[in-house]
Amino acid sequence: MHILGVLLPDNQLVKHALTHFYGIGHKTASRLCARVQIHDRCRIRSLNQGQVTALTAFLSSPANSPPVSAQPLAAPGYVPPPLSQQPGAPNTNASTSTSTQEPVDRLREIKIESDLRRQMRENIAHQRMIGSYVGRRHAMHLPVRGQNTQSNARTARKLNRVERYN
Repeated sequence: MHILGVLLPDNQLVKHALTHFYGIGHKTASRLCARVQIHDRCRIRSLNQGQVTALTAFLSSPANSPPVSAQPLAAPGYVPPPLSQQPGAPNTNASTSTSTQEPVDRLREIKIESDLRRQMRENIAHQRMIGSYVGRRHAMHLPVRGQNTQSNARTARKLNRVERYN
């Protein structure tokens, strides 16, 4: 099945198949499945049309997706009432903390595929433009994160040369 131009194998679990998108790892894939209400043992071939549509809509524009309906959670010090208490009776053990903090939705800022690649290219170009150490190492096709250059910089020279569009 193709979603946004990426081939997802039919026999794979959805949470593993979503990692075929550039920029989506295992944890983000699990969060995505929970967001669009896909079971974690569901395979790509068993997705219905509504789930595929919801997944495609979310991945195409996550910032425009409807917000998650926050379920109220019990406060950390909450003690449930004893079973002998009547359901309509007032609870004397109720916690009075009124801190209603909105949960942060990390999936709304997700960037995948070409958007993420463009952002990384722009970040590298910015580092090179300001003349930082990292930018100079990128420009010389050398390892950037402090790796050894005595014997194994060949891989870094090969990889740092791949995406140069200047």
